[in-house]
Amino acid sequence: MSETKNIRNPVVVALDVSSANQALELVDQLRGLAGMFKIGKELFTTAGPDIVREIINSGEQVFLDLKFHDIPNTVAKAGAAATRLGVSIFNIHALGGSAMMKAVAEAVDDVATRESLPKPKILGVTILTSHTRESLTEVGIASDLESEVVRLAQLCEASGIDGVVASPREISPIKNVVKTPDFVILTPGVRPHGSAMNDQKRVMTPSEALSAGANYLVIGRPITAAENPRLAAEQILAEILG
Repeated sequence: MSETKNIRNPVVVALDVSSANQALELVDQLRGLAGMFKIGKELFTTAGPDIVREIINSGEQVFLDLKFHDIPNTVAKAGAAATRLGVSIFNIHALGGSAMMKAVAEAVDDVATRESLPKPKILGVTILTSHTRESLTEVGIASDLESEVVRLAQLCEASGIDGVVASPREISPIKNVVKTPDFVILTPGVRPHGSAMNDQKRVMTPSEALSAGANYLVIGRPITAAENPRLAAEQILAEILG
């Protein structure tokens, strides 16, 4: 398992913005309130690895949310590159299968050991929180949502990666089947009281998700689209801490 330092709090702020300047402004506004920052496809495609380095060099942690899914050798090389980049977490699609997940776990362990680098946590994406029963059927998955998420979580555990990305609704079922004590669950689809669901279908409030057993909470628009992002983050932390 990975050996990243403890985060200050479980809130991972999604920097789903279109420019490096926007991202860095949010990082500055939220410094001390966000446990980690998520960089996804839009920002990474726009600003590249330099934005990851800049945020890490400023003292913050990064979850690289690129959902690698390819042949084992390609994903293994991407995982090694993410390790060298210094991210704290990155993710891969569990639907890539055990050979792919084992390959990336071995590559990350190897490069971290040889180059004396911290090992990032590798999380498997189970079923996206935008999916419904109907959309799974459309792509040929016959099992129900919860059963499919649980099956993929077990596959991630057996493949030697650190945990999963799953909706808050599947936290308890996953906890009931995995045997690894420090198996990580990172949950998107977290919405504070009064927030719009947007394109998320299976959601919980931050306090509900943590009570269910989540380790990390990805929160984007309720913070980043707020009139005062810092105040929004403070209110979410107050809700979490009671």
